[in-house]
Amino acid sequence: MERTATCACGQLGVTVEGEPDLVLACNCLDCQRRTGSVFGVAAYFPERQVRLDGESKRFSRTSGALAFETSFCPACGTSVVWRSSARPDQVAVAVGCFAEPSFPPPTAVAWTSEQHGWVRFPDGVASNSKSAFG
Repeated sequence: MERTATCACGQLGVTVEGEPDLVLACNCLDCQRRTGSVFGVAAYFPERQVRLDGESKRFSRTSGALAFETSFCPACGTSVVWRSSARPDQVAVAVGCFAEPSFPPPTAVAWTSEQHGWVRFPDGVASNSKSAFG
């Protein structure tokens, strides 16, 4: 199976092969700021299954002991992919960039300690109050 995710203007895209190893909903304050929403959802794929097409800019940051490098479109600003030191051999793709309502739901939820009180995830989804499931 092959899927393509793109930024809002379509200039930056990523093609992935296969199913994600992890679909993570992260409630940390940094992901809230990165997305402009109350949480971010990422699909993690092995690096060898990911191909980036188009021009991107990078933003590096730390969150606690973890390092992150986000690739975003320089034209529209959409964060499309990122890498985390917690999962160094994988690439995270913003699930919303797939624009595919049937995309698999989160299998894990992280940083529930920073989750907005009104947010609810399905029963049975693994959750952790402070971890990104590294």
